Parts: sequence; structure tokens; C-alpha cells
Amino acid sequence: MKKICCVMLFLFPVFMLSGCAGWDRTVKDFDSDINGGLNRIVTVYSDTGNQIAVYDGKIDIEDSEYGNKVKFDLDGKRIVLYNCSVIVEEK
Repeated sequence: MKKICCVMLFLFPVFMLSGCAGWDRTVKDFDSDINGGLNRIVTVYSDTGNQIAVYDGKIDIEDSEYGNKVKFDLDGKRIVLYNCSVIVEEK
């Protein structure tokens, strides 16, 4: 009986959160971490709004806590962007 209660206490929150948008984002973040990224398009813009570069592929984004740096790996190359606007779209 004790094991059944423990299993129920574990499964109840999982079922309750399964339709929640926050839970869905957490699951997608976990999937991205495990599988090396998601299929994304990263568009980089200058401060004046001109498009600088576009990156397309399986990308796992890492941003800094200060908001001035974005880092990711694509095709075996590390890309680090400083002080620019970045739009990341999932395919």
C-alpha cells in the first residue's frame, strides 16, 4: 500500500502538469539539452536593424545572464554573438 501511495504521489503532478504551457516548455528544453538542440533558424541583426547573418540547423542556444552574449554550436563550429539582436525561430 505504501508503494502505491508513493507512485500515486509521483504520477498525480505529472498528469496535472501535462497540459500546462510551462510544463511543455520545460519538456522541450529538456529534449533540446539531451538531443543537442532543436531545428532552428537564428537571424542576427545589427543595432541599426540590418540583417547580418542567418544560421539554420540543429542548434542549442546558450545565452548569458546579462543579455549581451548568445552562444551556440553549428556544424562543429562555435558561434558567439555579442551586443546584437538575435531572433531564434523553431522550425
